[in-house]
Amino acid sequence: MAIPSGSGTEVLKRAFHKGVTTSEITLITGVANHNYTILSLICCERAGATELINFYVDTAASGNDLYLLDSQSLGAYQTFVFNDKFVITGTDKLHINLDSAGTVDVILSYIDQDWS
Repeated sequence: MAIPSGSGTEVLKRAFHKGVTTSEITLITGVANHNYTILSLICCERAGATELINFYVDTAASGNDLYLLDSQSLGAYQTFVFNDKFVITGTDKLHINLDSAGTVDVILSYIDQDWS
């Protein structure tokens, strides 16, 4: 992606999913000429069992997954907060899932910079 030289927008957004399970959930599907600054991911376990969270980026929608959290433990009825900032760009995809059957609610806060 080229360095922006014109005008664009910068919007604070959120993505969420109620009831994440073992199925892969896409929180952000990147678009060309966008930068996404991830601010915070909050996960809340709701099924009364310890869960293992996977949070990862599919770079340029290539199938090459880079894990930010790999089997991160989340106790029964507890909340986990991941608030390390990072950036994804272009056609990257941001995913989450669990290692085993369970129920976790998630909300993601991020800034979307649009230079298209």
